[in-house]
Amino acid sequence: MDRSTYEVCFQSLCHDGRSLCFPCDPLGRVDMDTLSSMGIENYLYARAMVGREYALPAIIVTQSH
Repeated sequence: MDRSTYEVCFQSLCHDGRSLCFPCDPLGRVDMDTLSSMGIENYLYARAMVGREYALPAIIVTQSH
């Protein structure tokens, strides 16, 4: 059984190796109801800062066991 999960990741343009990642569906949609209040703030901030502080988001496939 395939247990792939997905994350949408925003890579920092200012700090190498730093990124903000959030659980999402295969199309990159984040269910904000599942995020903590800090998670929501970080997600909205990353989206607003694409092109300034963060690169375009990438959808990453992860495997759950």
